[in-house]
Amino acid sequence: MAGLGTGIGWRPEIADAVERLPGVDWVEVVAENVCPGHVPASLTRLRERGVTVVPHGVSLGLGGADRPDEARLARLAATATALGAPLVTEHIAFVRAGGPLTASDPLEAGHLLPVPRTREALDVLCENVRVAQEALPVPLALENVAALFSWPGEELSEGRFLAELVERTGVRLLIDVANLHTNRLNRGDDPVKALAELPVEAIAYVHVAGGVERDGVWHDTHAHPVPPRVLDLLSELAARTAPPGVLLERDDDFPPEGELAAELAAIRERVPVTGALPEAGDAREGVVREAAEGARERLGLAQAALLSALVAGTPVPEGFDGARLRLQTLALARKRAGVVAKLAPELPELLGKEYRDVFVAYTRTRPMAGGYRQDALAFARYLLDSGRPGDVRARRRLYRWWAERSGPRPPGRTARLLHAARAALVA
Repeated sequence: MAGLGTGIGWRPEIADAVERLPGVDWVEVVAENVCPGHVPASLTRLRERGVTVVPHGVSLGLGGADRPDEARLARLAATATALGAPLVTEHIAFVRAGGPLTASDPLEAGHLLPVPRTREALDVLCENVRVAQEALPVPLALENVAALFSWPGEELSEGRFLAELVERTGVRLLIDVANLHTNRLNRGDDPVKALAELPVEAIAYVHVAGGVERDGVWHDTHAHPVPPRVLDLLSELAARTAPPGVLLERDDDFPPEGELAAELAAIRERVPVTGALPEAGDAREGVVREAAEGARERLGLAQAALLSALVAGTPVPEGFDGARLRLQTLALARKRAGVVAKLAPELPELLGKEYRDVFVAYTRTRPMAGGYRQDALAFARYLLDSGRPGDVRARRRLYRWWAERSGPRPPGRTARLLHAARAALVA
């Protein structure tokens, strides 16, 4: 199958620019942001021009202890079909924990968290990957993630963990060289060693992205220019194989169109020719084994304890670096604040400069149990219960905003009149 070439992450904020950029062979879209029955017009136009569109999932949590959610898999499959995609991609990460498996409250990270590189966790991951592969209409490729911390007691290097995953499941790989760079600075991992251990024939494509260093920690922001050391890792990978595709990721603080074009040109200089897209592999006979009895429960308890420490303020589990987990906690809170601000811009508008500090304080006692839209509503209710904003008019506006969105469906005329009357009583 022909390679993908050079691509860019499609985002609504830069949709027009993406359509105008020269030499864009393909785009990647966040799968959860596309409704299979209502594909954005920009993506339709790109497809009509022969530009390939690949859905990139962020919510399956295949590295988690639970089996993959059937509804999420069905939606990802429908998205792939609607976009005519040659493959779909996801992450080697967990994004939620708790629930029935551990008889504890369900918790959402709102972020891609690393899985322990142990053989037992790999067993669970392999089972989850096989479930996903059977439910999807096209091949699956999985991405290595960036991390601020390491799990204690890890048994495999990142490269060996990925190589055994491919060997046992036949899954393809999406190698993010920016994440390798992040893990070099934050966890002391050797990215060159990881590349040397990879089964390069399994690489479906490569991610390139920017970040920033703060206080000795590298933050994989996707909101800054691609640094030279990430491009150097791209060259290191290209010296070992011709990847089928390379994609520039940008998710925030979008630069002018000319700067995006220059970054794509820099990528093409490092990878002037791309290879063929690999066929979906098969699990090698004799290496497929089921997870040991109790493995899911043990992994679930460990992930729930970690996530609870990160988002609910419970004690740091034994063996973890407490300082690193505190950094991760703050990063998760700031990410929640940023996403909620995008989904509900009225909230930072009403609170002004104090929005981020108030939201971070809110997260210390309010773990995210659902999605970001529920989080926005819960934060609004928290503000009202605590007497914010201080201005009475602003508080009335906030009440109306919350009341109109907290019901199961948009309010009718009678409900709107009732909300307006109640808002007038808010002091």
